[in-house]
Amino acid sequence: MLFTWSTQDLCIVFRSWHVSNTFTLILSLLLIVALCAGYEAVREVTRRYEASCAVKNERLPSDDDQFNESSSLLAVGSARPQAERTSEIVKAALYAVQVFYSFFIMLLFMTYNGYIMLAVAVGAFIGHLAFGAKTPATKSAACH
Repeated sequence: MLFTWSTQDLCIVFRSWHVSNTFTLILSLLLIVALCAGYEAVREVTRRYEASCAVKNERLPSDDDQFNESSSLLAVGSARPQAERTSEIVKAALYAVQVFYSFFIMLLFMTYNGYIMLAVAVGAFIGHLAFGAKTPATKSAACH
């Protein structure tokens, strides 16, 4: 694979995603911009979910609290481990979505086509402006 600006016989990730004319090139580039902006949206959703889980977990009674309270509150105290486990499962699922998404974007970039590479960068730019500019970055811009 060599870097190129050619769109002749350009196939993007799948055989069915084939650029055959100027219209399909422009449509593909717009789709790639939207996909990359969507990745930033997924990252923002994940950050917000993690923050809300932290707040919810602080409000739930801890295991130490349940021994200090009456036995009627034992059921309430046991809700904390269940809530933490559920939030960890959702966080893991969101992380898996991010990893899959980021590797797909990497495959787009690895077409080594200048137009596709620029569309990825433009999508990241737009996505960051729309979804990530107000939130401090917690993860690097690596593949995942």
